[in-house]
This record gives sequence, structure tokens and C-alpha cells, in this order.
Amino acid sequence: MQKKSNTPYHLHIDADVSSLSLRLGEVWHYRDLIWLHTRKNFVVRYKQTILGPVWLIINPLLSAIAYYIVFGRIAGMGTGGIPQLLFYISGNAFWSFMSGVMLRCSSTFSGNAYLFGKIYFPRLTIPLSNILIHLIEFAIQLAITIVISFVYLARGIHALYYTHLVGLIPLLLWAAMLGMGLGIILSGLTAKYRDLSILIGIGTRVWLFASPVVYPLSQVRDGIILKIIRFNPAVAPLELFRYVLYGVGDVTPGSVLYSLIFSAAVLIAGLLLFNRVERTFIDTI
Repeated sequence: MQKKSNTPYHLHIDADVSSLSLRLGEVWHYRDLIWLHTRKNFVVRYKQTILGPVWLIINPLLSAIAYYIVFGRIAGMGTGGIPQLLFYISGNAFWSFMSGVMLRCSSTFSGNAYLFGKIYFPRLTIPLSNILIHLIEFAIQLAITIVISFVYLARGIHALYYTHLVGLIPLLLWAAMLGMGLGIILSGLTAKYRDLSILIGIGTRVWLFASPVVYPLSQVRDGIILKIIRFNPAVAPLELFRYVLYGVGDVTPGSVLYSLIFSAAVLIAGLLLFNRVERTFIDTI
């Protein structure tokens, strides 16, 4: 005689979920899906290219060389005593991670509508996989930075504080929090207002030059402009990133506290908006 199972034979899914519920347990249950999303996007990005993942090395090098020529040689901007090539390639690596997370997360709904309309899974797995993708790319660019620093070291120039690299872990979590928070807010807005996606690219470029990526904060002499730039929440993590790597950076406790509070607030607001939009976005996308 077969025993009756007490296990439920179906799972009912509906949209009647509180906006305050993050359902992190459900996201953890689907943790394998996060890795699958990461692997798929990584493979698709370089699938039909000749050089494949080698572009992860070529791109940051070309960007650093372009910054070196334009800002270092032509504009004559200083780098606070840091070797110029190291300054540009490391700053670009951290910036690419933070802004890349934001840009990818901003298209969570619009870029995955076809998938969301067919099958259910925790939508938050998509932004989390985006963080992993850019974390892999950052690791490769950091490796390039370390290799270049060894070249300088062979020439008698000690630039990088190798023992301080462990300090990058909280900085990456901080940058991911800021990038993901801004990204999922933009994703919720662009799900309804599609023309905002055009402004995101423009806004990101403006944000780049309003952040100390190709120049150290110490190079900003104008007091009014400096005060305006300090309101940028990306300033503190960028300057602290350089301080960890090179021992040079304009970092104050006030700027760190401001950026941390801003990043946490943006992430919380983004998650609340994300939960609200995901219940009905498929009807408006």
C-alpha cells in the first residue's frame, strides 16, 4: 500500500507580496541560477569575437594609454605622485566595475522581458549575476595593474602596496552597493519610461568626468567646484581605492560617511522599487 505524501504537489506563485519582502531565502535557493546567468552572459559577450576574452586585457590597456596621452601628456595633468600608467589603469578598473554594475542593472527589466514573461525565478538573481560579471573583469584588470607595478618595481619605483590589497574587499562591496542601487532604480524607471535609457549613457559619461577617475581630487583647485564634486558619492570610494593601493588619496571621514549612507539609502530604495515594479512590469514593458 502506497503511503500518502505530505509534500505539496504544486507551487502557487502570485504577485501578492509585500514590497518590503526581499525574499533573500528564495534568492539563495536559486544561487546556481546566478552563476548560470553569469556564465551565459560572459560566454555570449565574447562568443563571436576573434580574440575572445583577450579583449578583457586589451580594452583596459588601450583606455589607460588613451588617458595617458590625452590627460597626462597633452593636458599635463598630475597624478599625485603615482606613475601615470598605473594611475589610469587602476582608476579605470574601479570605475568600470562600479559604472558597469549600474549600467547592466539598469537594463534588468527591459533587457530580460522576454525571459521574465516565460518563466518565474527571483528577478534579483539578474542584478547579482551582473555584479559577478564585472567582478571577474575587475580581477583581470587588477592582475594587469599588479604586473605593470612589477615592471616599475624592477626599475626601482615602488608604487603598489601589495599587503593592502585585502582592503579592496570592502571597497568592492561598497562600489557594488552603490552601482546596484542606482542601477535597479533606473531599471524600475526605464521599465515604464523607455526614453530614460537614452539619458543613462549620457549621464554616465558626465558622471565619469565628475569623478576623480582620470585626475586625483588634489588637482581640483577651484573651491566651489571641489565642494560640488564632493557631493558625488563615487568620490570617496575612488579616492580610498587609490589610498589602499598607493597610499595617496584625498579621503576624509565625512566624505566616507556621506558616501556610505548615500549608497545604503540608494540600495534600500532601489530594492523597494524593484520589488514593486517586478509585479506588474510585464504589462507595461
